[in-house]
Amino acid sequence: MTSIPKNVKLRRELGLFSAVCLIISVMLGSGIFVSPANALKNTGSVGMCLVIWASCGLLSLLGAMSYAELGTVVNKSGGEFSFYQSAFADMHKFWGPLPSFIYSWVSIMYVRPAEVAIIILTFSEYFIRPFSILTDMTPESEHTVKKTVSILALGIITFINYTSVKCFIKIQNVFTICKVTACIFVIVGGIYQLYLGNTKNLMTGFEGTTLSIDTLPIAFYSGLWAYDGWTATTVVSEEIKNPQRNILLSILLAVPFVTMIYVLMNVSYLTVLSVAEMTSVQAVAVEFGTRALGSFSFIIPLGVAMATFGCALSVQFGITRLCFAASREGQMLEVFSYVSVKKLTPAPAVVLQGLLTLICLLCGDIVVLIEFASFLVWMFYGISMAALIVMRYTKRDVKRPFKVPIVIPIFVLIVSTVLFITPILSDPKPQFLIGLVFILSAFLIYIPFVYLKKRLSIVDDFTKFIQYLMVVVPPEKDEGEAEENHTVEGDEGETEAPMIAAVV
Repeated sequence: MTSIPKNVKLRRELGLFSAVCLIISVMLGSGIFVSPANALKNTGSVGMCLVIWASCGLLSLLGAMSYAELGTVVNKSGGEFSFYQSAFADMHKFWGPLPSFIYSWVSIMYVRPAEVAIIILTFSEYFIRPFSILTDMTPESEHTVKKTVSILALGIITFINYTSVKCFIKIQNVFTICKVTACIFVIVGGIYQLYLGNTKNLMTGFEGTTLSIDTLPIAFYSGLWAYDGWTATTVVSEEIKNPQRNILLSILLAVPFVTMIYVLMNVSYLTVLSVAEMTSVQAVAVEFGTRALGSFSFIIPLGVAMATFGCALSVQFGITRLCFAASREGQMLEVFSYVSVKKLTPAPAVVLQGLLTLICLLCGDIVVLIEFASFLVWMFYGISMAALIVMRYTKRDVKRPFKVPIVIPIFVLIVSTVLFITPILSDPKPQFLIGLVFILSAFLIYIPFVYLKKRLSIVDDFTKFIQYLMVVVPPEKDEGEAEENHTVEGDEGETEAPMIAAVV
């Protein structure tokens, strides 16, 4: 490529409504439809279960508000990666950039591709269920069809994210509206059951509560996993219009809304399902639909399919921006920060995530691989709270349109530490060793290629090949760009780190 086209960079395409839909899309997956009873199992009573769901929503909101402040201070895409870089990278030559690399390496190479694969498998299961019942499929043929549909769905999701951000926004918003509509059907069905007087299960209140100081973290742990996704807008902050305003507003609108949906859906389920049934049936929402929605029961499997497809689409969109940000900072191959000249998407990063997710889909049982992620997530959330506290002192002169009371990140840090340590001490599993192996594997890459900056001779050839194949170039920096970590106001004000040569 002899000349680099001008004005090639990611554009700010997500307004407030789209930012709210992004958070809801990532948070509202299949869990509330398929297996919402984990909190009930760990509390033993209806009343305490609802308290845990509401408390998890409040804790998520506190964490999300802290992330909103981090987003205004750092003002870069990448979420936790950019927060760690900004807070710790200058503290020590070796240890400073390490947290951001471990986070990006584990998330990009293992956690998110496996998560997207599991979500897509859930989508294909509910998508083919009506056909398998009508055609009386054998388990072997159903497995083959499920894999085929999963791969096709992955191809469609990757194509959407590769092709156009505007196309992604439109499809994401439609799917978000559809799955919220499915949730509203469940809630309305529950209200009608209450009108009919079906309150027997709810009237048990706190009867049978088994919650104690020892089991409280486990109960929170199961509820909080359903709320994961409230960080979504900070991962793509460079593509949000007026981020200083819209990141915070999207969080304040989306997280309480999802909390309300979760609590009301659990109330609805309990109008027709007993505690024993809630904790034993394979798909809670489907059973609820059969008993309460009558001829509208088809909405539940359709809602699950909509929820999972939209969730997988949005999760992949976010992780490609993390890959983009890490590559731009020299912690992944530089070519994965390149942007398509025509499509203005991080095309190489999208293709990488598509391929990694495909490998996960073909690997067989990947549920074991993802189970470790839930405890690692709270380790990373805790480090983010530490980053916020550190930057209150190291970047005290940076303008903050929004500032949380310092007690909030301290509280979330303490809770994150408890949630990270509790499953390791109370119920140690081999999956936690998998998490440790993934973290150690990051060291094997970090030391030679990031810290010592060793280069493989094939990297330049690979970069040129990808540039010609996908017609991608390094993203253009804004003219008059401010120094790193300086907050710039206005829709188009953003900062980017200097392009660093590929080191992997």
